[in-house]
Amino acid sequence: MISRRDFLQVSMAAAAAYGGSGFGNWARLAAQQQLTQDDLLAMPAFGNVSLIHITDIHAQLKPIYFREPSVNIGVGPNRGEVPHLTGADFRKMYGIADGSPSHYALSSGDFSALAKAYGRVGGMDRVATVVKQIRSERPDALLLDGGDTWHGSYTCYQTAGQDCVNVMNLLKPDAMTFHWEFTLGSERVREIVEGLPFAALGQNIFDAEWDEPAELFQPYKFFERGGVKIAVIGQAFPYMPIANPSWMFPEYSFGIRDERMQEMVDEVRADGAELVVVLSHNGFDVDKKMAEKVTGIDVLLSGHTHDALPEPVLVGETIIIASGSNGKFVSRVDLDVRDGRMMGFRHKLIPIFSDVIAPDPEMTALIDAQRAPYADKLSEVIGHTDTTLYRRGNFNGTWDDLICDALLAQRDAQIAMSPGVRWGPSLVAGDPITREDIWNVTSMTYPEAYRSEMTGEFLKVILEDVADNIFNPDPYYQQGGDMVRVGGLGYRIDVTAPVGERVSEMTLLKTGEAIDPAKSYVVAGWASVNEGTEGPPIWDVVESHIRSLGRVTLDENNSVDVVGA
Repeated sequence: MISRRDFLQVSMAAAAAYGGSGFGNWARLAAQQQLTQDDLLAMPAFGNVSLIHITDIHAQLKPIYFREPSVNIGVGPNRGEVPHLTGADFRKMYGIADGSPSHYALSSGDFSALAKAYGRVGGMDRVATVVKQIRSERPDALLLDGGDTWHGSYTCYQTAGQDCVNVMNLLKPDAMTFHWEFTLGSERVREIVEGLPFAALGQNIFDAEWDEPAELFQPYKFFERGGVKIAVIGQAFPYMPIANPSWMFPEYSFGIRDERMQEMVDEVRADGAELVVVLSHNGFDVDKKMAEKVTGIDVLLSGHTHDALPEPVLVGETIIIASGSNGKFVSRVDLDVRDGRMMGFRHKLIPIFSDVIAPDPEMTALIDAQRAPYADKLSEVIGHTDTTLYRRGNFNGTWDDLICDALLAQRDAQIAMSPGVRWGPSLVAGDPITREDIWNVTSMTYPEAYRSEMTGEFLKVILEDVADNIFNPDPYYQQGGDMVRVGGLGYRIDVTAPVGERVSEMTLLKTGEAIDPAKSYVVAGWASVNEGTEGPPIWDVVESHIRSLGRVTLDENNSVDVVGA
């Protein structure tokens, strides 16, 4: 008799053949200039349950450019595994033709040229069109938001997240989980969550004082869809108090809590759940390990690390779905649930090509109305770029290089440090840089650009600490971001070395001198998690720098020598 795992492997092959790396037949149609909305959304119905997954929107309500990473190093058991394949290796694995829409959507090569050919991506009014189309075909479909929604733009900051809340309320998800939302502060989070017309989930969100589940957030919710009893369990970002300022949400503690996740899975199964879905903001490698440790999860919807995979990954009997970020993709998963078990599935990662998918008029009107009070400030041109500006990559991105240059120049520093966050759209060479563009890569609620002195020894401690958060071979010790970006400083890193021994050959680039552990250096940075940090907001620092340049041109950054990758 064929096993359930064999059933799922057959489903994996079917999903790949139909809706995988080629997204059906739309790659060929696009090459013939015949790509249509129907091509992008076409998916023959399968089974009796449908899930729609969006995640890591980061407040990007309008169409944008977004370049995928060219470097995404995997370590330990994930070395050479997806999502740690990029560029030509990624395209080869999924059979993606060079220059195709799949190439543009999922890979970084020839980004500027392909961006001009295929246009912008995303836009929540286009996402709304896709969601409505799926719901018209599958009225019982569950829409699930993986979090990092109320953060990352000028209007989100000015409205304390209300613009994104209003957009999502119109989109009508069934549940969401959380990460950056908590940086609005616990009082604001409570105010929003108490008014949400859908479930706010997080089995790992606990009351910090009593070490018991926080009452504001349900661990799971049941849904009856397609004649199936479905349990959706929420998993918020586990490392909140480490990666973000704990003083902004002192009432809460987090953690992976996989033992409790197993308890929740067992509990919902005992209460009749025929399908168990985990809506996660762990990050992909952490989700893979959780799927290995926790039995009984049918579908794990992954978020946080912004990975976009055209095919699911099977871990044991759990399928893991990664749906990208910034509104660039929507995942549809159709499931065959029979006799209380998930027996098969079909999956499609839908790229939101903004020039192909028609905007939903109701959502467009809402977004435009919310942006209208800020239109002049958003659209003001601060400068132009002759270099494609992007964020992503384990060690640098050109947006981050520009931010570090601004910190060095505007804060009169020897060394600059910028957090290795993964959110933020791209700009194509030749584009104007507006105030909105600057805020899209700097907007947060702790933006102060500090200036202080640090010893060479302390600088190495910082680099080693962040490196271990990324390159620890145990995924449970990884936080899912990228290496802190540096300006004015070069170093060598061996990603395979043990903790505390990865970073060497630290050099002050201006003089070529080795960093002296006992010497103090003037360092400028931003996004400190320490309460009471002082300095101008980073967006003002970057704006002043771009105004002083007029046109931005960046040289290739070779300041980090990476070995062991």
